[in-house]
Amino acid sequence: MDKIKIDAANYKDLMKHYIETQDEQSLYGVEQVSKAFIKSNILPEEIVNLHIQALAELYPNMLEDFQHSMDFLLEAMIAYGMAHQEYQTLREKQNELKSEISVAASMQKTLLGTTKPTIEGLDIGVISVPAHQMNGDYHHFVKGKEGSLGIAVADVIGKGIPAALCMSMIKYAMDSYPEESMTPKAILKNLNRVVERNVDPSMFITMFYAQYLPTENILHYSSAGHEPGFYYNASNDSFTEIEAKGLVLGVSPATDYNQYELKINLGDMVILLTDGVTECRDGERFIETEEILDVIKQYSHLPAQEMVTWVYKHFEKLQDFELRDDFTLLILKREV
Repeated sequence: MDKIKIDAANYKDLMKHYIETQDEQSLYGVEQVSKAFIKSNILPEEIVNLHIQALAELYPNMLEDFQHSMDFLLEAMIAYGMAHQEYQTLREKQNELKSEISVAASMQKTLLGTTKPTIEGLDIGVISVPAHQMNGDYHHFVKGKEGSLGIAVADVIGKGIPAALCMSMIKYAMDSYPEESMTPKAILKNLNRVVERNVDPSMFITMFYAQYLPTENILHYSSAGHEPGFYYNASNDSFTEIEAKGLVLGVSPATDYNQYELKINLGDMVILLTDGVTECRDGERFIETEEILDVIKQYSHLPAQEMVTWVYKHFEKLQDFELRDDFTLLILKREV
């Protein structure tokens, strides 16, 4: 007699003893038998069937109605066992997927990592928080040999692992360009060809690329369908939208991009962002642009990094600490 048959016989003896005495020792004994069943991978419906067989042997004259009720229980447990097995399989697959996404998110953080540079006379603050594990937003700094600063802010229309891989390609494409071709309009034109040739047609990328020249205090910039930023003029204490038009990356290989320039005076600020900022909600209501600018102005006396942190905390709280979209905010503030 193999071990399973021994456990089955033990189960019957324990059940008989418990029916006759209601002894707690029998309950402890069946607990141990149950653990043995688990080790042997015995299914719930098999235990119910074992229970029915044991009852039939112990009480051959068992009422027919009771026998039918046990048969009903057996069918219920068969259905339960199948559903439970499917559930366990789905949970295992879900855990595997979560693990893969966690690894991908870690890789994304490493691959897309960028260091906030130190530029004399320019205070820089940046925050980028994903709504989920993978970030569909992207920002990057490129410091030139002559002290210039390239700034990229992008958003992938399409999320998850494909977006992360796409952004990695964009970053390394930018890093490969020679410095003399790093003007905003040239960057976007080159990146547009890369995206059009290598990215799935269903995935597009919006990007705002700027180049700051500290010797002249001028910001050159171009946009590929990206969320418009804002310029704060300290002399008249007002915000204006940064106007820049351009087709999103990856639509047409022959696209050219316009380039604009903006003089940055003492105390002026440039605010760059993604739609995760402008599409924040207060309940079911989308916030207005003026509300965003009012919050930024509220913290404008702080260093730029503290500014973006407090602005993010404000809108995070407004949304009950549940972001609906990736949130990226970058502020440039001229100090001297």
